[in-house]
Amino acid sequence: MSRQLRFTGTDSKVDGCPALHTDEGTGEIIVQGTPVTAPEDLAQLKHFGADEAAVAVPRELLVNWGPKEMERVPELVDRAAFRRLFETFQHTAWRLETRRGYASDREDPDFQEFLATGSSPCDPDEPWFVNIKAQTEAGKRVGRVRVADRPMTTEQRFLLDYARHNAAVGEDIRYLWREDAADLPAEDFWIFDSRLVAVLHFDDADNITNIELITEPAEVVRYAMVRDAAMHHAVPFDQFATTE
Repeated sequence: MSRQLRFTGTDSKVDGCPALHTDEGTGEIIVQGTPVTAPEDLAQLKHFGADEAAVAVPRELLVNWGPKEMERVPELVDRAAFRRLFETFQHTAWRLETRRGYASDREDPDFQEFLATGSSPCDPDEPWFVNIKAQTEAGKRVGRVRVADRPMTTEQRFLLDYARHNAAVGEDIRYLWREDAADLPAEDFWIFDSRLVAVLHFDDADNITNIELITEPAEVVRYAMVRDAAMHHAVPFDQFATTE
């Protein structure tokens, strides 16, 4: 059975080598680097087995990207603390949405109106819209990339229709087909100012179970890399709507 590897990071400025990867199943760290092959070098290694390989990597790679804890203890926050992040971020707030639906959307009266009429209403005085409008008018950037299935679920079609309301207060809403997002993790998260990540965890019924904050630099950079990849391939919601 093949491993499920997640790219952890590299200090390389050009070709991406050497690098570290994490085995999602075992937690093992896979080190990618220059093979050590000279017999006189291998002879100096302690406990070196016949079926093992040695690689050389810069010390900085392990210092910057190696795991800092054997078992990371999640830092969980409540909804009130999470909401305050949208009032206190300084520059950017960005989200990746990967689920096929969200319980919170199905419970929204606007969703019921969309089911009945095919068009979602909007109250511009809702706290979310009031705050985001204030933030974007202050020069801050708020955006999302949503991953959509083909064919789209009802919930995804609702959000695509609703995107015009988000855009009206300054949000940059973009979309990707799921087959074009194969290299992205199946995670939902917000990243604030490229320094803090809020990972949203869900149950099987699409309810948020908890919100985990991550500030470890290597992990934040990993999420920032996901953001950059998603933004590179995604298209604005109105352009995407014409391809549905």
